[in-house]
Amino acid sequence: MSDTTKRATLQHVKNYKSLALLGGDELNALCSEIRDLIIEVTLRNGGHLGGSLGAVELCVALLRSFNPERDKIVFDVGHQTYAYKILTDRLDNFHTLRKRGGISGFPRRAESKYDAFDVGHSSTSISAALGFAKARDLQGQGHEVVAVIGDGALLNGLALEALNNISACDTKLTVVLNDNKMSISPRVGGIAEHLAKLSVSAPYKWLKQFIKNQCRAMANGRRVENKLDRVKTKLKSLLLPTNMFEEMDISYWGPFDGHNVHEMQEIFELSKQYHKPLLIHVVTQKGRGCAEAEAMPSVFHGVGSGTVIKNKQDKKKNDSPAPVKIPPVDWSRAVADKISQLAERDARVVACTAAMEEGTKLQNFKSRFPERFFDVGIAEGHMLTYAAGLAAGGVRPVVCIYSTFLQRAMDQVVHDIGMQRLPVLISVDRAGLNGEDGETHQGLLDIAWCRSVPGLTICAPRDRVDLDFMMSGWLEMGIPMMIRYPKGAAPESISREMRTPASWGRAEVLRRGRDICLVGIGSTVSVMLDTSLECERRNMPSPTVVDMRFASPIDWETLDNLFASHSIVIAAEDGYSAGGLGEALAARVSLFKYSCAIRTIGVDAMYIPHATRAEQLDEHGLTSRGVLSALEDIYDGYDSAASG
Repeated sequence: MSDTTKRATLQHVKNYKSLALLGGDELNALCSEIRDLIIEVTLRNGGHLGGSLGAVELCVALLRSFNPERDKIVFDVGHQTYAYKILTDRLDNFHTLRKRGGISGFPRRAESKYDAFDVGHSSTSISAALGFAKARDLQGQGHEVVAVIGDGALLNGLALEALNNISACDTKLTVVLNDNKMSISPRVGGIAEHLAKLSVSAPYKWLKQFIKNQCRAMANGRRVENKLDRVKTKLKSLLLPTNMFEEMDISYWGPFDGHNVHEMQEIFELSKQYHKPLLIHVVTQKGRGCAEAEAMPSVFHGVGSGTVIKNKQDKKKNDSPAPVKIPPVDWSRAVADKISQLAERDARVVACTAAMEEGTKLQNFKSRFPERFFDVGIAEGHMLTYAAGLAAGGVRPVVCIYSTFLQRAMDQVVHDIGMQRLPVLISVDRAGLNGEDGETHQGLLDIAWCRSVPGLTICAPRDRVDLDFMMSGWLEMGIPMMIRYPKGAAPESISREMRTPASWGRAEVLRRGRDICLVGIGSTVSVMLDTSLECERRNMPSPTVVDMRFASPIDWETLDNLFASHSIVIAAEDGYSAGGLGEALAARVSLFKYSCAIRTIGVDAMYIPHATRAEQLDEHGLTSRGVLSALEDIYDGYDSAASG
């Protein structure tokens, strides 16, 4: 069966402009076909499955009520936008999702005129939409502005700051709260409990119908507003639980069924006639339409490329069991296991995460040490200061956070941890190039800006031997420290030859050669070792290979000796060149007038679009081929100078 036949309604509709022509059965068929396409493409390419499946009807209702060419629909995070992309002229290209040169997994203004705001980190939609609304007012325009935000993202300080600012801005803004009781993991905290009370409140369900009945009877929007204002105070005191939104002078409507297109569309149409800030609360199910994603929403929040959902009915009784493949230990798992080991021997060790329990592989730690596991929700800045408080109180916190999300807590690293010399270990996951999530999720800034924080030790293990050494050293010394590691497999041992790790803070010479010195750190060490073997195969001088190990403070004693004894030095790092380690090494060579030629390889000053990590590394020369090319350029320069 062809895709056209299989998805006849979707192929007929093509985009949002035809949605208004569909009846109830056709809408149901369309939503089913959209879900089928999302599942098919996301399992093949990887991406955010659960949230997008849960928001299909919501996206359809938004596009039936609002015109994205005129109105501004500002999504939060982007985990829930696949249906929106499909219905805004990207159906034919949806199969390229997250592929190099294809469409992004997140909203991007450069990709489509229908994407109002670039987004990849959570909790930005209300702030951005409030800016859009005020810009509309200042320019005398009349379009609608809608912010769509998830219940998990609402817990973030940025979203709460925006809510607090709405009344002061004195503008019309509609906030749609998509409540699926989840962020990536189940939501946590007092606001989560507050939303839960609102979503099950029988009086609120009655008020929802009251609002609809009153609004239907009124043709004039101002009469809607005035009537609701008159009854609100009486009803709130008699029937309703305390409502944080109403207390902030934001009208609250809901909760509504987030899988009922007609109900949501009716409310969205009424919201256009309402002239005050408004929050519409819709309840959805994460993973809707995929049994596995419904049953395990955290697991199916995001999936890797080539994911297979097994159908038990497809397995024949006589089939032999497939051989068990043991996946390699990845860096997230290796770090989480080491935290557990540290916790076994020291009761002060605790683990903190910001709604990334699964991503940072802390499930086992949580089950073993539940009283020492802290998920603060999507609140990275709070998490770092909370960890600083724990440390100041005598505890040894390990903060597990993706490099891209550490950017949201820069002040806390400086002001609350580094300045006070508090023994917090910032465990920076997904450091470096990060693959298919694209611009918003690259981990390229942590070395460049954290190197400038006085007193913060920064290290990057090349294998699990050094990981153990560095994390154990942190616990023993009680210092503020950052350890960074990439996405992917964590080698057990690289170039050890029965040696124990080098001393604390020291670089390690892995191979001694002549003329050429190759300097790596973390993931680039193996690249430099591969390059040295290729040099030998090409009858080039056998290079010296060095693992820096520590990005701050730098072991200048070892490096100075190497600069003085080699004619060519190449340094490679999985991060931005601007402000990175290569720049520091080049400045040192210049300052002390070493005679060696130095070349640095890193990521150029640009936002890196989605592709596989391997494709990104190759594009930026962070492969043995790229290092050899740099070497050849230097040799060509020598030859040209000699012939001149």
